[in-house]
Amino acid sequence: MYRQRSSSAGAQPSAGENDQEMYECPMCHLVCTDYPVLQEHVELHLEESSFLEGRDLHDLELAQHIQNEEVRQRREASRREREDFQKLQRQYGLDGSGGYKQQSLKNMEKEVARGRMQPSEYHKRKADMMESLAFGIDDGKTRTSGITEVLSHYYRSESKDIKRVWLSMGVDHYYCSFGDKGWGCGYRNFQMLLSSLLRNSTYQDCLKDLRSVPCIPKIQSLIENSWKEGFDPQGASHFNSRLQGTKAWIGACEIYSLLTSLRLKCQIIDFHQPTGPSETHPRLFEWVLNYYNSDKGNSAKVVCTSKPPIYLQHQGHSRTVLGIEERKNKTFALLIFDPGCPSQEMQKLSKDVDGNTLRLVRRFAGGLRHKQYQVVAIDGVLSAEEKLARLQASQLFVAQRIP
Repeated sequence: MYRQRSSSAGAQPSAGENDQEMYECPMCHLVCTDYPVLQEHVELHLEESSFLEGRDLHDLELAQHIQNEEVRQRREASRREREDFQKLQRQYGLDGSGGYKQQSLKNMEKEVARGRMQPSEYHKRKADMMESLAFGIDDGKTRTSGITEVLSHYYRSESKDIKRVWLSMGVDHYYCSFGDKGWGCGYRNFQMLLSSLLRNSTYQDCLKDLRSVPCIPKIQSLIENSWKEGFDPQGASHFNSRLQGTKAWIGACEIYSLLTSLRLKCQIIDFHQPTGPSETHPRLFEWVLNYYNSDKGNSAKVVCTSKPPIYLQHQGHSRTVLGIEERKNKTFALLIFDPGCPSQEMQKLSKDVDGNTLRLVRRFAGGLRHKQYQVVAIDGVLSAEEKLARLQASQLFVAQRIP
């Protein structure tokens, strides 16, 4: 086991010295003069080797465990990402489950199955819907008219706590239907805007191809046409240039693109963060007041302006602003049409205004506390040259953002 080594041949020991046997370690070549010492030394080598082998095995197992855990985490992250993406697709109507027509039929069939709709009514509603879609015109079943006029009369005669109020041009309220419940607020607010614009001779030339308020699939096709013209390439890419046949949500950018493509002069204003106590937005209220109060010389208590209503967007929902109150206690309240408010409730307001029914449209600062808001405001008509300039600006903006 151990190599024995003698002293060098030919070496002459000193007087009185004897030759001594030497033992060399086979593992590290250390030379010992005592065999038991060498044996103990080699055993230490063996123990160390055994320990290192065990440690190497443990390290290998640990590395394998870490690798397996990383693989598991990647798979789990991929699964969550896929589920989140599918959830977003469903949420924003891009899951391929059909659009307005398909949802209308499905929901009406559910109503029949639950006994809340007679088969005869189902067939009548289906026929009305198909006719509406064929002509591209809203059937008016969720429209409530005359509210602006009723509010004007109320503020002139009844409201004692109001100092002044400004109202937009007359506007109809539109509520979601079987076909767009849960996703149609942007389209319904566009219908509200258009119902007011169609009353105003200033916009007749721009809207000559829209004599009536269009149905939602028609609005989707109009937005697609604005993308084909070149407006908002980034938004078009997001929706894969397709809205028809989907339940896709739309927002301020799509409304702006559509209005601009119709040669309506409009702007988007962002209110990025709260500017008042308790997460409120006093600057939003100030902006709305300045928008409606452009005629500083008019000191009437009720000012019925020729201004169109304002499209108001926040996360997950949009509404339409048709006016603003200035109260005697120096606070302000926006007057808002919410497409989520049922027609039955709005019809009560159109017949009788009091403190109870007015809550359907009145919103104080404390009732508007989302983190961010966007408004789309219309103020005139674009010339052909101005429209082209805005189209080029839209394309340039996207080009500048592409790295």
